[in-house]
Amino acid sequence: MSSRRRSVSGQDDLEYVVVHGHRRAYRKRGSGPALLLLHGLGCDSTTWLPVLDRLAEHFTVIAPDLLGHGASDKPDADYSLGGYANGMRDLLTILDVDTVTVVGHSLGGGVAMQFAYQFPERTERVVLVATGGLGRDVTPLIRLLTLPGAGTVMSVATMRPWRPLVAGTLRSLARLPHIAVRDLGEVADAYLKLADPAQRRAFRRVTSTVMDWRGQFVTMTDRAYLARLMPVLLIWGTEDMVIPVDHAHHGPAFANSETHLFEHTGHFPHRDQPERFTELVVEFCGTKPAAEYHRGRWRSLLRRGDPGEMEPVAAELRDYAVS
Repeated sequence: MSSRRRSVSGQDDLEYVVVHGHRRAYRKRGSGPALLLLHGLGCDSTTWLPVLDRLAEHFTVIAPDLLGHGASDKPDADYSLGGYANGMRDLLTILDVDTVTVVGHSLGGGVAMQFAYQFPERTERVVLVATGGLGRDVTPLIRLLTLPGAGTVMSVATMRPWRPLVAGTLRSLARLPHIAVRDLGEVADAYLKLADPAQRRAFRRVTSTVMDWRGQFVTMTDRAYLARLMPVLLIWGTEDMVIPVDHAHHGPAFANSETHLFEHTGHFPHRDQPERFTELVVEFCGTKPAAEYHRGRWRSLLRRGDPGEMEPVAAELRDYAVS
């Protein structure tokens, strides 16, 4: 059973649907081919607001709050990449959307790749934005939050007395012209959300499924050769301090894939350069034909697939565009 209702807060256009007993929040705008936007760890659908209206001029844009984030429920549930991919399939089914171009940022990129892997028949293209899942490295701060006792530390660190001071300091630092503090405004938003015990629990459940103190242990590089059958656009900021831009070199390297590196941009290219980001996504979807799933071709590629084909020295390696 499911239901939908419009938010009555008057603050935004959030809608809700109940899937498997849990409320999921999402934004839906525009018309045309479907574009599914998946946010990163500790964020929610508001991360897409700088590009949402621009994209809605060309697409039906669906931007959910992933389970455990934003206005969606935060149950003691499955927070694995596969679980998230299943949840997106079910949401799209309820919304009567058969196929999508899936866009994922950071953790959302890992979900996007998992969605394409699990449901190739429903995936037209994949756009990965500063994505997880292409290497082990990740900022030490997130790795520390996977250690025993990190939940208690987060609880103390987000207590009411110093919450405004910490958030205000982070936002002030974000305005300084220095690479290392570029993304601290978004860090401040995530910090405030962690004051909610349910959000902290969900945050730790998510991180435990994809990384430990040494970094990411779940990657899609061993299956990236499947991108031969699906157009992939990779966008990264050259000054990303969360996931190294070097991971862009681990992405698919075929004729139907593109990589664009944004200069003077951190972990949020869609927020730092919204116009350029929108132009690239619109152009990519307009010039790369949607993947057509064929079970025989998928089976053949699985049988002969060689992860070694994904090395950066592969003959089909495309040029990197820096903009």
